[in-house]
Amino acid sequence: MSVIKKIFSWTSVLLILALAAFCYVKFYFVFGEGVKAGELNQIMYKGWVWKTYEGRLIQSGFKGAKTGGSIQSNEFDFSVVDKHLADSLMRCSGKVVELHYKEYRGALPWRGMQKYIVDDIISVQETNPVTNTIPIITPDEI
Repeated sequence: MSVIKKIFSWTSVLLILALAAFCYVKFYFVFGEGVKAGELNQIMYKGWVWKTYEGRLIQSGFKGAKTGGSIQSNEFDFSVVDKHLADSLMRCSGKVVELHYKEYRGALPWRGMQKYIVDDIISVQETNPVTNTIPIITPDEI
């Protein structure tokens, strides 16, 4: 075997290994995991070729002092791989839920459109209509 063929074969092997390592880190390595809580806005089954379960969680909160301290709404878009978990979430729409998720660096079309994959429901609570209303101050209270 000539020297050029050896260099070409070793370079090819190294490129294939580098590509495999990149794909693993980008699509299969769990970059982070945690819990998000908020009101489940929607969960749907959609897709052109690979149908996946996609959802949205609304987290309410306050902006920092730099932005004026106003109320904001944070949206957490996620995908669900497990059909039974997605069916359970479909019955929780409009409720306050805590969801455990895993974060990947990239999305795969058959795993979902998002890089956040929900894998467990921690808790489900009914929304409290009293806390979701804006208090009205009468002139007598001023």
